[in-house]
Amino acid sequence: MPVFDSTVPVLALWAVIGYLIGSIPFGILLTRWLGLGDLRRIGSGNIGATNVLRTGNKRAAAATLLLDGAKGAVAVLLAFAAAGGDAGQVAGLAAFVGHCFPVWLGFRGGKGVATFLGVLLAVSWPAGLATCATWLATAVVGRVSSLAALTAAASSSFWMLFLGGGSGFVLSAVLTVLIYIRHAGNIRRLREGTEPRIGQKT
Repeated sequence: MPVFDSTVPVLALWAVIGYLIGSIPFGILLTRWLGLGDLRRIGSGNIGATNVLRTGNKRAAAATLLLDGAKGAVAVLLAFAAAGGDAGQVAGLAAFVGHCFPVWLGFRGGKGVATFLGVLLAVSWPAGLATCATWLATAVVGRVSSLAALTAAASSSFWMLFLGGGSGFVLSAVLTVLIYIRHAGNIRRLREGTEPRIGQKT
């Protein structure tokens, strides 16, 4: 884990900035701009790329995935450049929380997978790429978005430990726990065999 040598006010500032960046609901903004309706009334009601895909617009889903990932990476990189690695990791965690619990949407946000991947890529790009590859491989084989997310999250601490030098290990472990908490309903449906496949409307 990083050495925390920044002051508490500095870390608190970057936590707030990271949260605000992470709380930008790109899925909702894109679907409204494209005239696809209110994303919260479509499919699962989630604001992430998987639910955007249920509108039938693959480009909008891809753009949401990239933008949700980018906001996690931007939060980390800005804080890292301005205040150091400890602030970067605090900002990354806050960006994830901002996506999951955005103040603009009554604290009802997404499940944070894309933002999680963006944070890891910014903290350690080799570990981040390996986690993304794990997500992609599981998604291609299993065709279930939640399964891919859970598998990638479970692998992230391993990749961070062996490819990231261990500096982001604690952060990846904390984010993994949060990913699993956010996917509690998905885990139940996976056990019951009722979890929808990628692209399937609910």
